[in-house]
Parts: sequence; structure tokens; C-alpha cells
Amino acid sequence: MKTARNGTKRRKTKALSAAKAGLPPGSLVHVGAVKTDRPQITLIAYDDDGIEEKHFENIAASREYVPTRTRRWLNVHGLQDAAILGEIGLRFGLHPLVLEDILNTHQRAKIEDYGDYLFCVLRVFGYDTESRTLNSDQLSVVLGENFVLTFQERRTGLFEPIRERMRAAGAPLLKHGTDYLAYTLLDTVIDQYFVVVDQLSDTAEQLEDEALASPTPQLLRTINLVKHDTQLLRRAIWPLREVLNGLIRDENRFFQPETRLYLRDVYDHTIHVIETLDAVRELLGDLMDMYLSSVSNRLNVEVRILTVLTTLFLPATLITGIFGMNFSHMPLLGDAQGFYISLAMMAGVAGAMAAAFWRRNWLRL
Repeated sequence: MKTARNGTKRRKTKALSAAKAGLPPGSLVHVGAVKTDRPQITLIAYDDDGIEEKHFENIAASREYVPTRTRRWLNVHGLQDAAILGEIGLRFGLHPLVLEDILNTHQRAKIEDYGDYLFCVLRVFGYDTESRTLNSDQLSVVLGENFVLTFQERRTGLFEPIRERMRAAGAPLLKHGTDYLAYTLLDTVIDQYFVVVDQLSDTAEQLEDEALASPTPQLLRTINLVKHDTQLLRRAIWPLREVLNGLIRDENRFFQPETRLYLRDVYDHTIHVIETLDAVRELLGDLMDMYLSSVSNRLNVEVRILTVLTTLFLPATLITGIFGMNFSHMPLLGDAQGFYISLAMMAGVAGAMAAAFWRRNWLRL
């Protein structure tokens, strides 16, 4: 059950957090689930004329490579090896607190200005429509002069379309600075939010149909889980408004004025996602009320039918009780057809009552 999985996840998180307790600030300790077998490093160096793409299985393999292109995008899949993060931090002059935040995969969306570079944290979501479960990964982005660093917990394929665009000859993306690449990454994440919210909306509509057709305890658990995932998604996206608002301010020197125009569009998309998500939350809240009403109505119908059935047997009980009295002289006691007459009386009265109940719709579901 998902409850058990969540409980196990919380225990693991507490254990990892406890392992870091007492260490000085900036200590490089990975906090979170390990989602890859081994870290993978990808470097795309590019300029107006083309790209150079390299894949490194370890940090040692990257030490001898010197890119000839002026702008660089370094991406790391897998954060469990703190030594890799430490060496990357030395190469690009990252503050130890930045590396600490990258390794702690339970950060909320935020943006921090470190003078020479900008550090941004946000979450990437995916939704499994079969199991109706939400998965979440942390994405850390560092934007500096002529470089962008991205750190992901695992390979999701989210940024593969961007790489394909960069591989195309004469790609417009290559003619812009690294600030435009950072915008493109953020825009891709927000577009993925739209996909997840649409999937949650479809799931809520399916649950609505199930609640009307056959409300069951399992359905109630599913509604609660989807509602919990919706709240988790909203808590992650809500701070992103302030992050984007900070990026589009005029005093922000990391984004060119023409790029800030695109960031405003991303900000509008974020607001749209939040509004759509609120509509899904309201629908799930209505589903809870619908489920309780359906269960209550179904219970009322079942109680009504049981009451009617009990009432139908009351004449038989009455007649049987009368003929069971210990009197010497009673009608039909000496009649050879008395038994069948009493059964006919029982059936006749019960049939008449059943017909009356049916006309009043008391026997219909």
C-alpha cells in the first residue's frame, strides 16, 4: 500500500537527516533517495556555430577534456556521490552552501544570488496514470557567465528535446546566451507541470464517474491519495511564483532584457498551472462529499429495502401467532383446508403490501 511506502520513505529521510545532524554548514552529505545506479555527467559546449557533446562515466574522465566552445551546459544525473559535486564546485567556484543544498533533495523552490552566479532550486514531477501515483525529483540550476549547471536525481528524459534542438544545424538556441538556455530549462519544467495537472484532472474525472457508479472504501482511499498528491504539487509550485518574479526584475543582471520577456511568459504559465490545480483540488473535495452522499443514500436504500422485507413478513407472523394460540375453539382449526387457507391469507396480504410498496417505489434501488 502507498501508506506503507510513504511511511518507509519518511523513516529513510529521518535516518539520512540524522546522519547529517551535528555537521558544520556546507558539509557535503547526500540527503534523499538514491535513484540511479551511478552518477552520469553530460557536457554540451556550444556557440553560434555548433556544439560539442561529451558523456563522462566519472569525474576523473572529465579532467583532461577542454571544450573549445565558449558556452557550456553541464548536467549531472545522480547525486549520491558527494565527491563529484565537490570537484564540480571547485571548478566553477560554487559556495559550499550551494553544494549542500544540491545534495539535500528536500528543498523548496527558491532562488539565491551568489554574486558571480545565480542558484535556483525547483521540483520536477511525473505522474503514473496506471498506479495513480505522483513522483517528484529535485532540479538544481546554476546560471553563471557562459555556463549553466543542472543537477538531477535521475534521468527522466525531460530535457532531451532541448538537446535535440541544440543538435540541429543552425539551431536558434545556439545563437543566444546561457540565460536563454536557463529560461528554456525552466519553461520545459513548467510545461511538464501542465502535463501532470492535466493527468490529475483526468484522474479526478474518472474518480467522479466511479463515485457515482460504485462508491467503495478503496475508492475513498484513492481519492485521498490523489488529493494528497495534488496538495504536494501545489506546495511545490506555489513558491515558484516568487522565484520567477525575482528573475524578471529589472535589476536582475543574469538575464538579458529580451530573455526577461520570455520569463514573464513562464510566470503567466505558472499562474495558470496554479489556477488549474486549484480547480482540481476543488473537484477532489467535491468528490469526497459526493462519495459520502452516495454511501449515505445507498445505506438508506438498503435499510429501506430491509425494512420493507421485514414488514412483508409481519402478516405471516401475525397469522401464525393467532393460529398458534391455545384455544379449543378457533375458526378453521377443524377444517381440512385450514392450513392452506392460512398460507393463502399470508401470501395474499404480503402480495398486496408488496404491490403497494412497489407503487410507492419503496422496493426499487
